[in-house]
Amino acid sequence: MKKILITGGAGFIGSHVVRRFVTQYPTYEIYNLDALTYAGNLENISDIEHLPNYTFIKGDITDVDFINALFQQHQFEGVVHLAAESHVDRSITDPLSFVKTNVFGTMNLLNAAKTIWKDHLEGKRFYHISTDEVYGSLGATGLFTETTPYDPNSPYSASKASSDHFVRAYGETYGLPYVITNCSNNYGPNHFPEKLIPLFIHNIINHKPLPVYGDGKYTRDWLYVIDHAIAIDLVFHQGKNHETYNIGGFNEWQNIDLVQLLCQKMDEKLGRSAGTSVQLISYVKDRPGHDLRYAIDASKIQNELGWEPSVTFEEGLEQTIDWYLSNEKWLQHVTSGEYQQYYQKQYS
Repeated sequence: MKKILITGGAGFIGSHVVRRFVTQYPTYEIYNLDALTYAGNLENISDIEHLPNYTFIKGDITDVDFINALFQQHQFEGVVHLAAESHVDRSITDPLSFVKTNVFGTMNLLNAAKTIWKDHLEGKRFYHISTDEVYGSLGATGLFTETTPYDPNSPYSASKASSDHFVRAYGETYGLPYVITNCSNNYGPNHFPEKLIPLFIHNIINHKPLPVYGDGKYTRDWLYVIDHAIAIDLVFHQGKNHETYNIGGFNEWQNIDLVQLLCQKMDEKLGRSAGTSVQLISYVKDRPGHDLRYAIDASKIQNELGWEPSVTFEEGLEQTIDWYLSNEKWLQHVTSGEYQQYYQKQYS
């Protein structure tokens, strides 16, 4: 039996990873550690909280004494580290909180793992989930590969780049068995409505403006979150130690094209006249340090581990819209703040 700690497991990506590990590996003991900040929502995983191989722990990865005691108590054999501050706009207004969580929090986990694994590294694994934003901005051509030099342009991406470097340094200095993945923009069910797709779905439902940065020509590669969870499962179990794998959706879209497609599909789903939602688009002042284009070359994970996306962007977007329209209660709880009461109701 394996004891696996998953950090940030009440968040968007983390909840899908927790669900996959708990349901796919019933002989594993899965511990979900989350501080339940604004983006952590236990309603995301209420369907599995009764399962015998699942345990939720409320705690903060920046609390060094708590983390050390947790590792000593449970003797985890694996760590899947997703807990992070991740919203670029928030990092511009409050960069130090990103340093605290993404850098110092990761360091606390690394030190705790190093301490309990010191003489028994066989079968252990520290899996650090990162972002394609550490590579900086691409021009009109080219793709990010695992050997692309780091060139972060926002406090968020700089904090993630720093944590990546520390993970690699612990591998080289202490022999810590690690893997790192850098992923493109995720989308799908349970996404907190501050990021583009869930925010715009919510705004379209409520006839609110759709704020598009600059000229809307910024390009992103989009990855369906469930496909990402499958890739994380594969890398955790089959990836090579001290290796990096890029995970991308093979779906490049300019923001304005994505928003127009979303408007079209939402009008169809809501029974509104064609072109209704497009009228909600408003162009707003660009944010500082806005990267022009991200695009990932995911051929390494495809060739070595046999992973590839299971859905096209159009299919994934359709499934995502359907989920939000079928889970308006979840969306109301998130936007009203009611979801933050769930922990008290379930665990008090």
